[in-house]
Amino acid sequence: MWLYDRKGRRLLDGVASMWCNVWGHSRAEIVRSMISQTKKLQHSSLFNLTNDKAEALAEKLVSICPGMHRVFYSDDGSTAMEASAKMALQYWQNMGERKKTKFIVLENGYHGDTIGAMSLGYVPAYFSSYKSVIFPTIKVPSPRKYRIPKGLTYEDYYNSCLEKLEAALSRNDNIAALVMESGAQLAGGVTIYPKGYQRAASRLCKKHGTLFVLDEIATGLGRLGSMVEYEAQESRPDIASFGKMLTAGYIPLAATLASKRVYDAFLSPFEEMKHFFHGHTFTGNPLACAAAIENLNLYERHKIISMVRKNSVILSKRINEIAALDMVGDVRYKGMLMGIEMVSDKTRKTPIPHKANVPLRVFKEAKKHGIYLRTLGSIIMLVPPLAIPEQDLGFLIDGTISTIENVSKQIIP
Repeated sequence: MWLYDRKGRRLLDGVASMWCNVWGHSRAEIVRSMISQTKKLQHSSLFNLTNDKAEALAEKLVSICPGMHRVFYSDDGSTAMEASAKMALQYWQNMGERKKTKFIVLENGYHGDTIGAMSLGYVPAYFSSYKSVIFPTIKVPSPRKYRIPKGLTYEDYYNSCLEKLEAALSRNDNIAALVMESGAQLAGGVTIYPKGYQRAASRLCKKHGTLFVLDEIATGLGRLGSMVEYEAQESRPDIASFGKMLTAGYIPLAATLASKRVYDAFLSPFEEMKHFFHGHTFTGNPLACAAAIENLNLYERHKIISMVRKNSVILSKRINEIAALDMVGDVRYKGMLMGIEMVSDKTRKTPIPHKANVPLRVFKEAKKHGIYLRTLGSIIMLVPPLAIPEQDLGFLIDGTISTIENVSKQIIP
């Protein structure tokens, strides 16, 4: 679980190397699977060809993802979401519904850094420089408990979010899909969906004949406590993308899964040109697929989901302690994900000014306590490797508390 610098000093990896590491670094079984594959086939295109590892992984993914029928491989989360968007658009084109070209997305959603992914998850703080090339979407609010609009109870706001989603679906007959993260929004502010919200969104899509596209890249494969988060949310997507922890963080790979309904729309005689005009050089790379297969086998052998749920209880027992800190306004968590929002005034929920440079302060202070942390603005994220031992998790939480206390003194002496 540790990273070592050139002088031998170690840091506990508190962000799982950008939310993707599962077992810690240098897990022998995964390394061996990759070494073994290098001796057989390092890469071969999936254009007109196939390979055994890509096939085996696709079968495994379909077996664990209810309602999914086929797999399209890509390189990372952004490219997986680009594939999702193009797949949804072309589905309707293939079905003869040429006016269905718009997407409904959630405010504060995030789906990656490429042009299409930025359009689907436009976070102004990150992407305002590229606004000229962002394609327009229809945005609806996402339910959150912290900083709800004035004059509304949380229940009122929650109901309003669903009402605005249904209004957008019913008012526009050109909607190709609703696109949203599954279970929680991460990079947009660590918002955990309330129970029943995603299920309701799924049902509204079905009611209005719109595709439901889910992004499980950061939230699936155990991060929130379920192997497949959309199943835990009692929702059923038409298209779903996975990445990050798919290879345990050892090599780039992502996958976009489609239902039979979607897949069948791309089947036709060649001259009808309904096939999916999309692909990447390293699609279905056998090294990456070998790593993913061994990773998923380890999930089963070591019961990683049970481990996550046990560790999640440890996190939950420290929430009150963290929330009581002077500059902590809110603590949001689920599974092995925690967002700690720092504010300059707890009563008014006043954001800390950008000039305070919280990200740099937290990074430098955390290093003093032997941990590697990264923030989203003033939100400290704890996203450790899923298999982190209880002792290391305690060390991470203790170090985070000390970091917040000392950063608070720096900003408000």
